[in-house]
Amino acid sequence: MLRRAWKPIAATTVLLGTPSYYWYTLKYRQDAFELAVKVRQADGKTIMTNRSFLLLPKDTIDERIRQRATSESNSRPGGIIWKHTTAQLAANDPIEDANSHQIIERDQNDPAAPGDLLFFTVMDGHSGHHTSQLLSRVLIKAVALELSNLIHNPDAAIPKAGGSLARIKSLFSLPSSPPIAGDPKNVAFAIQNAFTNLDKELINAPIQILANSLDEAALKTNIVPDLSQHPMALTAMLPAISGSCALMAVLDTAHRDLYVACTGDSRAVAGFWDETEDGRGSWRVEVLSEDQTGRNLNELKRIQSEHPPDEAHTVVRNGRILGGLEPSRAFGDARYKWTHEIQEILNRAFLAGNNQGIRPPPTAFKTPPYVTSTPVVTHRKLSFLPLATSPSSKPSSTLRFIVLATDGLWDQLTSEEAVALVGGHIAGLKGYIPKSSMSNLVPTSTGTPTVEGKDKKRSSKDEGAWAFVDENVSSHLIRNAFGGGDEKALRKLLSIPAPFARSYRDDVTVTVVWWEDGRQKETKIDNFTPEKTKAKL
Repeated sequence: MLRRAWKPIAATTVLLGTPSYYWYTLKYRQDAFELAVKVRQADGKTIMTNRSFLLLPKDTIDERIRQRATSESNSRPGGIIWKHTTAQLAANDPIEDANSHQIIERDQNDPAAPGDLLFFTVMDGHSGHHTSQLLSRVLIKAVALELSNLIHNPDAAIPKAGGSLARIKSLFSLPSSPPIAGDPKNVAFAIQNAFTNLDKELINAPIQILANSLDEAALKTNIVPDLSQHPMALTAMLPAISGSCALMAVLDTAHRDLYVACTGDSRAVAGFWDETEDGRGSWRVEVLSEDQTGRNLNELKRIQSEHPPDEAHTVVRNGRILGGLEPSRAFGDARYKWTHEIQEILNRAFLAGNNQGIRPPPTAFKTPPYVTSTPVVTHRKLSFLPLATSPSSKPSSTLRFIVLATDGLWDQLTSEEAVALVGGHIAGLKGYIPKSSMSNLVPTSTGTPTVEGKDKKRSSKDEGAWAFVDENVSSHLIRNAFGGGDEKALRKLLSIPAPFARSYRDDVTVTVVWWEDGRQKETKIDNFTPEKTKAKL
């Protein structure tokens, strides 16, 4: 009986099992692809070799794009709703980017109250994540404290210029307008001061710990103590020797001002909606910051002016500071700021006992510092505030959104493409849009031109398609930066694991801020007081 039964069973197995097997292998088989990657050999030398990687499924790629995405909405007095999204995509492990944000309500004792100060920052770390992570915790607090001092103690916060003659003239002049704390020049100076002073604390922290640890015997014998096991050894040293760019937007709704502070080569762009006579309108691209590298001629001239003439051709080589560091402004990066002697002493005191060390400075290193944290601050008016009460009173040109992003995004997208992609997202585009059709669907014009920090090589903007498949607009920008509608290219690029991914793409952090007319309920936000904004390293 069993002998007669095995044939139909075997036949059934062949008919059902074979298709099931092929279905299973097609569904779960992962294709592989090869890439040329850098590999460090045992002798320390780096060579290029081919390495095979698995091509991750589309669902896994979608999850990577969206796993660090957040969104927030805040209804504020006067009917405005501030919205923002942030998304990140790592190339390094751990990611070296960071970000933070905060909305602070002006204290009722502030003459400019009511109103808010909205802070949004993105930090692009390099040589480690230590500096960017520290900035994500303290940079907004440092700037808020400086702005609070400007409000409550302006004489101490504003630099004295012009000497006694200027002070005598001021006795006979009319009160300044706008008020001191609302003058854009004073606010810009306060933001610059906060950035600069914070970096001084960061850079000087290891020196201060060393000074406090020296006794008379060590001073007399010039013996450098071993402080590698000091509880603050690495906590102080690592943020100083790694580095980070920082980009901050400050929106002052009381004075109707927007400030963008840029240290490094991250970039902020704005989308202005310009209404046309037919009511259709277009997006105007306004770039709010310049990429600060040696390729920026303004930065090149500044750096050359700060060093002896015989260094004019060595302070920047191939667009990089001393041929090494790309951003010309950054927090940390102590190897470009400390003298040779200080680097050697701190290395022996804090790092040698931890089997770590500071990379030696470039060969052209002579007259530090070569890098500054002081930001360039730009200013725009928030002309749409207060919100219009009737259609006829609305401005014909209105700031609608701001994009803050680390250079990993701008390596792949132009400022115009980013504004068009956000504008299309706001307009409700869905699916896949041919790039050649984008200018008709989302017309744009160029206002302030982009100052590129790198030598960019991008494919033709009319090739391929943009993807409008993400609800989070920051994730939307990241997806389109690395492939958009070209699913195979997107999967391949995002399948490369760390540390090899860094050769093909950078860490990316994107924050998009926009506003809507809500006329809805109010949201409780922290009061803007010195006690709540004090920051310490």
